[in-house]
This record gives sequence, structure tokens and C-alpha cells, in this order.
Amino acid sequence: MQDRSPAPGTAPSLRNLLILEVISCAERPLTATEINDALKLPKPTIHRLVNSLEEDGYLTRHFDGRSYLPGPRLREMMLGVMRASYHLAPQRAVLRGLNASIGETCNLSIPDGDEMVYADRIETHWPLRVDLQIGSRVPMHATSAGKAALAFVPETVLEKYLRKAELRSYTPFTICDRDALREEIEKIRTLGYSTESEEFVSGMIAIGVPIKDRTGKLCATLSFHAPRQRLDLEEGLKHLPALQKAAGNLGELIDALS
Repeated sequence: MQDRSPAPGTAPSLRNLLILEVISCAERPLTATEINDALKLPKPTIHRLVNSLEEDGYLTRHFDGRSYLPGPRLREMMLGVMRASYHLAPQRAVLRGLNASIGETCNLSIPDGDEMVYADRIETHWPLRVDLQIGSRVPMHATSAGKAALAFVPETVLEKYLRKAELRSYTPFTICDRDALREEIEKIRTLGYSTESEEFVSGMIAIGVPIKDRTGKLCATLSFHAPRQRLDLEEGLKHLPALQKAAGNLGELIDALS
């Protein structure tokens, strides 16, 4: 069974979610001991948590009396997630179309604090790639996705970021000077797109554009990245029209849901 043991420092409240994850991914009912094979929690803890989840309706006892299945509340949550996934289909279609056009990994990212979170992505089929999963966080100042976001947030938000953010160096090309970053942001505002050349990962280039709603408010960013040995920045910019069109389509999807 896949090891899902909590990392050091994991909040105790997350343990219940990890138990539900193990149960949801299992192909058969599991005993508390089998659940704990993946979590490695103290024996009294796993039994206490499983009993509590059963009492609250998230787990239900199998007729063998020893093992557990998703309970009514967990099944309802699963149905809700499935219903929500229907709304992801148009978004994924746009990303897949962009990926097919460019042939490189395409990312939908959302700003969160001083980082960007990958909300969705379609990987390139090439074996040489940067392995960043959905949910991964990347710095704003060192990525095309982040710089595209900084260029189109309200000025007060940008000023606060420039005052307080840690501009960490990831490669010799990372922009760590606040004045230089401000100059880069102004350039992106004028151009309408951002570029990145080995600022976050050595040997990688990326291009990003904002995704806006009908009012012009920034909602997310759309970007793609590729290794320079396969696609240099000049060649990558030839895909800018496709990137901008896909961002416009995603903006229309946001408007349709609002």
C-alpha cells in the first residue's frame, strides 16, 4: 500500500483526511490496521480516529465487523467532487488544446500570497520535463506565471509585495533586486506577457499571460515552459498568439460561472 504517512509537523487535523484518502483509494474494505499500514500512526491513535469517523458517518463498518468502507457522508462528498469535476472539463479542454498546439507543459496558476499555486496543468509528452505537480507552489519573482500576475494586480498589492517579499536567488539569472523587478513588471504591463529564461530552473524557458474576467480583474495566469535545448525563448514567443487565445477562452469560462 502506498505510504501516506504524515510529514513531520503535519497538523493533527489532517490525519482524518489522510484516513479518508486511504479508504477512498482502496479497492476493498480495510481494517484499522491496514489503514495504518500507510499512515504509520500510533495504534491507539488510529483506532480512536477511525471510531470517531465512523460515529460521524464518514466511515461505515463492513458486515465482517472488522473493516471499513466509505460512510454516507464521505460518499456524498465523493459525489460532490464528481459533480464539481464536470466544471473542470471545459478548462481541461482549453489546456489540452494549448498543449497539443505547443507540445510543451501548460500551466494554469493562481496567486496565493507571494507564491503561485499550480491549479491545473497538462504535461508535455517529452521525457525531458520539469516535474511540478498540481498544487505545487513556485515563487512569483522567478517565474513567468508569477511575473505575469504581479504585472496585473492592483498597484497597492504590487507595492506591498515589493516591500516585503523575499527575493530569493534560484539561479544566477533570478531577479533579486527590487528596482530591477519593478522595471521588469513595467515592461510586462506594456507587452501584455511575461518571459522567463533560466530564472527559476537552469536550462528552462517559460512564457506567461494573465487570465482576466470581463471587468479586467486578474483571476489567474496561463503559461508554458520548456527546456532551452528543445525550445529557445525566441521560438517560444511564436506560440504567444495561441497562449493569449487560450487565456481569453479561460477568461470567458470564468465569466460564464460568475
